[in-house]
Amino acid sequence: MTTSSDQPVPESIGDPGDPGAVQADLLRFLTKRTGRTWTTDADVFGSGGLSSLFAMELVVHLERTYDISIRGADLRTENFRTVLRMSELVERLRQPAPGASGA
Repeated sequence: MTTSSDQPVPESIGDPGDPGAVQADLLRFLTKRTGRTWTTDADVFGSGGLSSLFAMELVVHLERTYDISIRGADLRTENFRTVLRMSELVERLRQPAPGASGA
């Protein structure tokens, strides 16, 4: 995974394959960016004040931190509404595509 030189390297996220580590990373990211404390089931967009620009920051953070690509139908707001949903999205996108071989 590469990051551009103008972006800070993410803090340690523990085991990136562990949903708990993904959730902890996302909670840290949200707290740092918003100055609020969040829970894993809090509606980050329903609380107001978070813009579509912030949604794009979330997408970029997830893609860079977890080496995934979020495209098409996966860009629905519902996938980013809570930390739980974002961690489920990361877990799903990190899985090999059906029928993909490791060779």
